[in-house]
Amino acid sequence: MTQTGGRRKPPTIHDVAREAGVSRGTVSRVLNGGHYVSPAAQEAVNAAIRKTGYVVNRHARSLITGRSDSVGFLLTEPQEKFFEDPNFNVLLRGCTQALAAHDIPLLLMIAGTEDERRRISRYITAGHVDGVLLVSSHSGDPVAAELRDAGVPLVACGKPIGQASKVSYVAADDRDGARDMVRHLLSLGRRRIGMITGPLDTPGGVERLAGYREVLGEAGVEVDERLIVPGDYSRAGGEAGAAELLARVPDLDALFVASDLMAQGALSALQRAGRRVPEDVAVGGFDDSPAATAASPALTTIRQPWDRISAEMVRVLLAQIGGEDPSAVILPTELVKRESA
Repeated sequence: MTQTGGRRKPPTIHDVAREAGVSRGTVSRVLNGGHYVSPAAQEAVNAAIRKTGYVVNRHARSLITGRSDSVGFLLTEPQEKFFEDPNFNVLLRGCTQALAAHDIPLLLMIAGTEDERRRISRYITAGHVDGVLLVSSHSGDPVAAELRDAGVPLVACGKPIGQASKVSYVAADDRDGARDMVRHLLSLGRRRIGMITGPLDTPGGVERLAGYREVLGEAGVEVDERLIVPGDYSRAGGEAGAAELLARVPDLDALFVASDLMAQGALSALQRAGRRVPEDVAVGGFDDSPAATAASPALTTIRQPWDRISAEMVRVLLAQIGGEDPSAVILPTELVKRESA
């Protein structure tokens, strides 16, 4: 760091180049992705940055590159969903950490109404972020199509209904996870297996219900439509769904709930009705979120690999920002056995 008139001046790119013994152009290439830079030169520049304490002037670089050097995390749900559903917080934290490794800040955006979606879409397409991580996109939601048509790099969490061939996405294998859960419930000798689905305009809602139907059919168990009720991924929705199932089918002996948060609500309804879990009704959830271990009894569930999902979303988005074509990643899930089933 240089000093003039008693005041210490922040280090510049020239200071880094001098310390590293390379040209200013080499330092610039390292700062902009390391293209056409040898490993030795890159290490020398990184060491010089650490030694001098150089900090990138993001505003100046954005004027040169035309990039904002930031990414948006867009949740197309009402604000209360963000605070209620622990999955969103886990995903946000993972994406923030993955981007921090690239020194890129993440901007949280919540668009639960049509007006909010319009405002945020204008903000994004004006170039205030370089790309978007889209979470909880419902079918018919115009945001993904608008951003795609505007040329904004975009990665969805979950397979976007109707746009899977046009939009990059990272998803857990929802259908296979549901199949594993229903097989497990059948292995316990349960035959009257109800299901509280996720919203059927979301990929998780559709795929988990499909897995449930497939395994019952393979096992020769007739799918009784009275055993299926729609849910909304909320605790209250799970409680209402379980109460409705008990009224419809009093001899229910198992319940597959499409999210852990809904399963928490279902447990409350079962306990209020005097049904023991798992003795009378075995219960399985989905996600392996903090809600699974907070439940009483602790939930048998399907683990989504949230760390890998967030890391892959960031990797695919940065690749797309760098000019690569859209791509899709589907990650395996895992059955986690606890006390509820």
